[in-house]
Amino acid sequence: MDKPRSARLRRVLVAVVAATLGTVILIPGTASAAGTGAISGYGGKCVDVSGANTANGTKVQLWTCNGTNAQTWTVGSDGTIRALGKCLDVSSGSTADGAKVQLWDCNGTGAQQWVANAAQDIVNPQANKCLDATGPSSADGTPLQIWSCGGGANQKWAAPSGGGSSSGFVVSEAQFNQMFPNRNSFYTYAGLTAAMNTFPAFATTGSDTIKRQEAAAFLANVSHETGGLVYIEEIDKSGNYCDTSQSYGCPAGTFAYYGRGPLQLSWNFNYNAAGNAIGQPLLTNPNLVSTNASISWQTGLWYWMTGTGNAGTTSHNAMVNGQGFGTTIRAINSIECNGGNTAEMQDRVNLYNQFVGILGAPAGANLTC
Repeated sequence: MDKPRSARLRRVLVAVVAATLGTVILIPGTASAAGTGAISGYGGKCVDVSGANTANGTKVQLWTCNGTNAQTWTVGSDGTIRALGKCLDVSSGSTADGAKVQLWDCNGTGAQQWVANAAQDIVNPQANKCLDATGPSSADGTPLQIWSCGGGANQKWAAPSGGGSSSGFVVSEAQFNQMFPNRNSFYTYAGLTAAMNTFPAFATTGSDTIKRQEAAAFLANVSHETGGLVYIEEIDKSGNYCDTSQSYGCPAGTFAYYGRGPLQLSWNFNYNAAGNAIGQPLLTNPNLVSTNASISWQTGLWYWMTGTGNAGTTSHNAMVNGQGFGTTIRAINSIECNGGNTAEMQDRVNLYNQFVGILGAPAGANLTC
């Protein structure tokens, strides 16, 4: 059964029966169609490698983003932009004088890190330099140049709209960070994408629009439950979420099953069912949800994919089958529905509208419950 969500973020989930690499930088609306994952820029051009792909001064060239010549550039776990095991690196003075961008083995020492800054330029944070395309921007060997960041000359390089990440998630790490600018470092993007391996249907079912809508719906509910991914555990831990009618009891202690994780998993029966589903001893060790990022995300996805609450369907099915975001609220906390707590419900809707906007998807119908 549902209980009111207090100002202290108390969250109660209903019982249910039964049971990397780095990412591509994705900046919506800046690039035309390209090969999957290619980092592209103005004029529909892509970063591509010519020559021997070594650190011998070979130029990084510009190619038309036609899906054949363009090579896929991703962001490694160390932040380096890479393709074919090589990383972008700057030679000479790293200035706006036409110095070449070279390729180095991704060994964490020779390679300089190029990342997306807040302005969505691809930058070298060590040298405060930006990539810029000069000349005809074609496959004629024109090198990429280096400019000081912040000037009007900077061109922005990004993955084409819809490129998502190398993990297959429709939300890039840059977009995730945009959604949760104040998040607790515990809630990592890598932890989320790792957890998705346990629930492969999440945000991968249906059209690209449906995938984005489901991702936005999940993350909007998560944001509401955790204050923007700030809270790992609910503040008020005085609640007795131990259902003694269950044969397995509450081995971790009567008051051990308070809300934890992205959907604030609560009650011994939810910890037991979630633990059985993901193969973790959550009933005996509920603190795994607040100490292991991947496990924590898995519990949120477990409820999203299996919990029905008072909706009669799961949140996943509600988004995939076009029932709308409002049905996910009913599945997660139906007390907010039918005028029960309009302000809380509207906060979820506002977050969903914000997140689909970031992902470039329409919100769809039936937003409230």
